[in-house]
Amino acid sequence: MEDNLDQFELMRKIKNNPESSQRKMAEELGFSLGKLNYCLKELKQKGFVKIKNFRKNPKKLNYMYILTPKGIAVKTKLTINFMKRKMKEYDQLKSELNK
Repeated sequence: MEDNLDQFELMRKIKNNPESSQRKMAEELGFSLGKLNYCLKELKQKGFVKIKNFRKNPKKLNYMYILTPKGIAVKTKLTINFMKRKMKEYDQLKSELNK
């Protein structure tokens, strides 16, 4: 389940800022750079993300991360599952408080 949550969070970051650097995404997600790189490769292998090269600076190569239609569908499914899980947790906490 943690792997799905990691994928979900990473896909949210990509959707919101496709030009973000790996270092920045790793920092914002609380991942090591190695973990982020592993997750990106896994998402790419599954066909959820495309990784494109572009040059901002002639001496520095940067990447753009783009969710594929398949990636968007999976992100939507993960979002729904995440919301269902949070609603269930909320209902359980509310029930405990009312006892």
